[in-house]
Amino acid sequence: MAQASQEFGEWPLKRLMTEVVGSGHKSADDMTREQAREAFQRILAGEPDETTLGAFWLANRWKRNNPEELAAYTDVMREEAVITAEPDCDPVDCGANYDGKHTSALLGVGAGVVAAAAGTPVVVHSGDGVPTQKETAYKHVLDELGVRTELAPQESADMVDETGFGFYYQPEFNPGVHDLFDRRDQMGVRTFVNTIETVANPANADVHLGSFYHLAFAKKMTDLLKESEALEFTRAIFFQGMEGYDDIRPGYTKVAEWDEGEDLADYEIETAEYGMEMEGDDLAVDDVTADSAAITEAVLAGERDDQFADAIALNGAFRMYARQDVDSLEDGLERAREVIDDGSAAAVLEDLQSF
Repeated sequence: MAQASQEFGEWPLKRLMTEVVGSGHKSADDMTREQAREAFQRILAGEPDETTLGAFWLANRWKRNNPEELAAYTDVMREEAVITAEPDCDPVDCGANYDGKHTSALLGVGAGVVAAAAGTPVVVHSGDGVPTQKETAYKHVLDELGVRTELAPQESADMVDETGFGFYYQPEFNPGVHDLFDRRDQMGVRTFVNTIETVANPANADVHLGSFYHLAFAKKMTDLLKESEALEFTRAIFFQGMEGYDDIRPGYTKVAEWDEGEDLADYEIETAEYGMEMEGDDLAVDDVTADSAAITEAVLAGERDDQFADAIALNGAFRMYARQDVDSLEDGLERAREVIDDGSAAAVLEDLQSF
């Protein structure tokens, strides 16, 4: 431990547990930024034993991390674990819940392709069965569609420049976090890593699109973006997502919008007013991977005019609006339907399949 202390500082995880974060969710203290930085540096270096690491992750979950701690963790991840590859275009970064979906169709691929066809480049990133749920993620739907996913970061950047849509694979662009897979899997519950990996931003995008269950989480995420010294997002859109993913929840839902230098603005929309007149159960499927891919392909080909087509169009409009390529969701929805009808969206998917 003396060697570890000399290398990292004065706060091994066991000391942090004893003196700061480990006394329970009501009495635990928050860490300083430097303490949180050192903690995650030690974790990425593989220094803590499994019992101490598990206890530390659970203590963080109990006490709930504040934005400063999350920003410190994020900055260490960006500095020491993330390999970035910046495309020439400036895409929207979609960092969905890596756990995946287990009930409803995953429509982010279709939405991203529609946005790309309309001139809004989109980057998505995910892993393959990331703890804890290990359900269907972006990678699985793209694999089913015949799109290459196990790409080096520069290949991912080339993909988005060539097609307008790019996929970054977590084991390739975030190997340090990927190395924590087994330990995270043994936890059985989500940790702060599930939060920070969504803002890894491997393409160095200026705009982030994400989702939340409760508005307070969107506020915490935008405060994280403000506090971070390694992230350079200037704009972010968050909305209430289906199963925590970046597919908007049908019905009455909240949206949070943040621009650098301004306070978070939140408002409510009714998705039926944008053609998405359905309930969440209407987007359920039997086989999330296979059905999501089949639905995506059919919608992009203009062969479906149903709730899934409406949902993909509105989600595509949100991506355009996030990047401010359209003035309103209504304008984005009109563009989404245009690129589906004229074959542009299907052409982007074909480009992806041949990349």
